[in-house]
Amino acid sequence: IRDEGMVRNKAVFLAIGMTCEGRKEVLGLWIEQTEGAKFWMRIMNELRARGTNDILIAVVDGLKGFPEATTSAFPDCVVQTCIVHLIRYSMQFASWKERKALAQALRPIYAAPSADAAEQALADFEQGPWGRKYPAVVASWQQRWSEVIPFFAFSPEVRRIIYTTNAIESLNRRVRKAVRNKGHFPSDEAAIKLIYLALRNVQAKWKRPPVQ
Repeated sequence: IRDEGMVRNKAVFLAIGMTCEGRKEVLGLWIEQTEGAKFWMRIMNELRARGTNDILIAVVDGLKGFPEATTSAFPDCVVQTCIVHLIRYSMQFASWKERKALAQALRPIYAAPSADAAEQALADFEQGPWGRKYPAVVASWQQRWSEVIPFFAFSPEVRRIIYTTNAIESLNRRVRKAVRNKGHFPSDEAAIKLIYLALRNVQAKWKRPPVQ
């Protein structure tokens, strides 16, 4: 995007919300060069000012300061970390040939029937060969544990929706496709207009709510 006579790379942030009726909506888009606690707080306060009364559960992917900003604006909100992102982070500690087996070894943790069972599965993993070989993987799960277990309070059908940020990643891919061949934009406003139109087209294709 051209900014003060120079073309700069800027990030576009998107938020998706799921209503109590199961209807998915794009809550907003923001263009920013940097991110941090102040930025996330501004976003959360903006959502509240625009009429978002409460958030039951927020699924995040480890963005620094984001969980704190969310619970500050919406004190009753439960923060759930994206399990897929946590698994991907765990894979970084292993070699390519080990990653499939490591992923299988982690599955009993997030596929457990309850939070207590998941905690036991994590303890078993820690004492097992993978935990002894990669203690950093165990540490990464333990550090985020309070944000790993909230989704166990829901039914398996709901867990499949809220344990991952795949929905937003899918939307990001469609937005990238819309802007990929446009070169640079003359202003933030021009980029926002094109992305808004792309989002409107995506929303028009969204199907009926997955959960009643």
